[in-house]
Amino acid sequence: MMAQPEEFCREFAEAVRTLKERLHPCPECGNFTEEDPCPICSDPFRDRTVLCVVETAEDLVCLEQASVFGGLYQVLGGRVSPMDGEEIDPRILETLQRRIRENGVKEVIIATNPCVEGDLTYFAVVDALRGSGARLSRLAYGLPVGGSIGYADRVTLHAALEARRQVNDTNI
Repeated sequence: MMAQPEEFCREFAEAVRTLKERLHPCPECGNFTEEDPCPICSDPFRDRTVLCVVETAEDLVCLEQASVFGGLYQVLGGRVSPMDGEEIDPRILETLQRRIRENGVKEVIIATNPCVEGDLTYFAVVDALRGSGARLSRLAYGLPVGGSIGYADRVTLHAALEARRQVNDTNI
């Protein structure tokens, strides 16, 4: 920033200030937006029977940029981390429960990060949704596409083995 012209720095600072003033969490999903509801929640072509629960809005953006999910989201706005004193806001879990109940959600995909905090967050969400009637699933763990078994760590190899799938006759 110090190497940039002063005018660039002024415009950048104004853009950041304006961004902070105009963006707010979507009242439905928690994604950052200027509109109520956000463009994802208001998109009529989205599958409203499937919700993907993510820890952060950044996680939502990654899934959207990959164009691999066509349902709706719920942003938790954090994770469970006892060491850092972090918990999920109970109001967000209540919003998630309400959305499942009122919108006829059939499946909730819990897309937490593959780490201890992600596991704790996953279990907190599962506990909150117990008895909701929705099918609960979680993203699989394992080897990345293009990766090499020789470079994988023990935890990744274990997760890949645990998440293995049966080969069907139609896949042979």
